[in-house]
Amino acid sequence: MPRQLREVVFVDGVRTPFGKAKGQYAETRADDLVIKCIRELMRRNPSLPPERVDEVAVAATTQIGDQGLTIGRTAALLAGLPQSVPGFAIDRMCAGAMTAVTTTAAGIAFGSYDVVIAGGVEHMGRHPMGEGVDPNPRIVSEKIVDPEALSMGNTAENLHDRYPSISKERADAYAVRSQQKTARAYAEGRIQPDLVPVAVRSAEEGWGLASTDEPVRPGTTMESLAALKTPFRPHGRVTAGNSAGLNDGATAALLADEETARELGLPVKMRLVAFSFTGVEPEVMGAGPIPATEKALAQAGLTIDDIGAFEVNEAFAVQVLAFLEHFGIADDDPRVNPYGGAIAMGHPLASSGVRLMNQLAASFAERPEVRYGITTMCIGIGMGGTVIWENPHFDGAAADTADTADEKGAA
Repeated sequence: MPRQLREVVFVDGVRTPFGKAKGQYAETRADDLVIKCIRELMRRNPSLPPERVDEVAVAATTQIGDQGLTIGRTAALLAGLPQSVPGFAIDRMCAGAMTAVTTTAAGIAFGSYDVVIAGGVEHMGRHPMGEGVDPNPRIVSEKIVDPEALSMGNTAENLHDRYPSISKERADAYAVRSQQKTARAYAEGRIQPDLVPVAVRSAEEGWGLASTDEPVRPGTTMESLAALKTPFRPHGRVTAGNSAGLNDGATAALLADEETARELGLPVKMRLVAFSFTGVEPEVMGAGPIPATEKALAQAGLTIDDIGAFEVNEAFAVQVLAFLEHFGIADDDPRVNPYGGAIAMGHPLASSGVRLMNQLAASFAERPEVRYGITTMCIGIGMGGTVIWENPHFDGAAADTADTADEKGAA
């Protein structure tokens, strides 16, 4: 008997402030960061009985130590959820949290779950990407993957080669804007609602409180970026300034069937429309969001012109610029990453997908004229992922007014 798929909604999302590797979370466990996010989600949504949570999916790229042991289940237990709540772990490198969301969302749509928690964590200070891995020698010996593909920085330089119009200066200019937008968003109080402060401790300074993203550099200028080294290639274009750093942090989101959300009095911040993951040549990993977005748009019966808000993960400036160039979007289009992105805030690999969703939900709340938005990101070893969301606050009259204002501005 055919099933009627159910509407999946994004109820709420939180994250820890992101830290620099070996920075403010140097003596904080990765699983404790996840636990903090789960507890905060439950605190912020008191109408949700804990026993109504049907699954906890937590992603981590390096699943060893305090990021191992089926972290979705152990974090759920440590966060105080009932023992009846199951959990599991996911690895899709940078898109771990995104995959945790889409995988559990599919379960909600099918009817296996009503309410889930999905997120991710990466403690790159404790567990650098690639720690403990043993790549099959055939990958290199049979030239299945070029050795350069195993270095994300090299793949970014390769993407510059593929898009020669994207110069280092253009990438640096994008990075400066990201820093400026994040600083402005903090000043206007737009980032803080998503953040869960974390008590931290160091031997030198004692106890403290992590309440803001540690990597943000609001004083960044074109001149300061121009002086940085290009570590992946002599006279290259990729630097620490126009890339995301090595970071620590965790995220978690609450998803539900829309009827269940209404029944329990939970907010509905976004509706899931479609999602897609695709593979590309690992040597140009950063191109992944392009085919992933094309595929998701086709699934949804939409075009890029229907998208009014974009949250594009900033692993590297060139990766975002390649996406924008492909779709004919200006580098400084105000629809793209209005609160800044990973170049400023940080990119703790498996956690970042939910950060993008949090910020898209905030954009939707502020912009009722926007009906559809996307979260998209490139993924290590040559993949891309895109999720299309619908704004539950969409107001057709507001959209008509915005279109009229745009036409007058163009004239």
